[in-house]
Amino acid sequence: MRLLLISNSTNAGEGFLEYPVGQIREFLGPVREVLFIPYAAVTFSYDDYQSKVQARFSELGVEVRSVHRESNPARAVRAAEAVVVGGGNTFALIRAMQQQGLVQAIRERAFDGMPYIGWSAGSNVACPTICTTNDMPIVEPASFIAAGLVKFQINPHYTDAHPDGHAGETREQRILEYIAANPETYVAGLREGCMLRVEGDRLSLIGNRPMRIFRCGTQPFEVHPDEDLSFLM
Repeated sequence: MRLLLISNSTNAGEGFLEYPVGQIREFLGPVREVLFIPYAAVTFSYDDYQSKVQARFSELGVEVRSVHRESNPARAVRAAEAVVVGGGNTFALIRAMQQQGLVQAIRERAFDGMPYIGWSAGSNVACPTICTTNDMPIVEPASFIAAGLVKFQINPHYTDAHPDGHAGETREQRILEYIAANPETYVAGLREGCMLRVEGDRLSLIGNRPMRIFRCGTQPFEVHPDEDLSFLM
């Protein structure tokens, strides 16, 4: 299993995929073509999304094919050197993936060792379910079940913020609701500028910020990039 699960595509004041580009280069190694899944895009076209990703991946000498141009998307996944799943709306993404048979195809290839890169919604769909996304359910998927490439849930863009004058729930409170309803599941609050890398049975946190871990019956706690994360695997 080889996964690079990125919290966000763009840090404040930076360009698209600027901060993780070095990690993407190292992760892909000799791969020179990736299959891109653009279905999280809602307010802009899949063609535009492919072009945006290609502009960054061209720096790496990597060609970006998009699955929306394929006559048989599932077959394209099964033939791909690597798959890249972009962020946007997780509900739109998983519905299209389910409709085209991509969830199972990606799962099969990833478990055979195909490199998988996802950011934001693309990280959500690598989890057992999409239930820890931050997104509004603008469309209804067949189910919340995702690819299950990792055993735990990820909350991308995790923030500790509680703005002055805001009386609603914090992100932590929402996740505490989730683990109360799903007591056997870990949730990893992945802060912006950070990513998770899986190589076989090894999980690593990359970035300069800790990750917040939630599990029912345990006080939320922080883990740092140099710490053992095997308990999540």
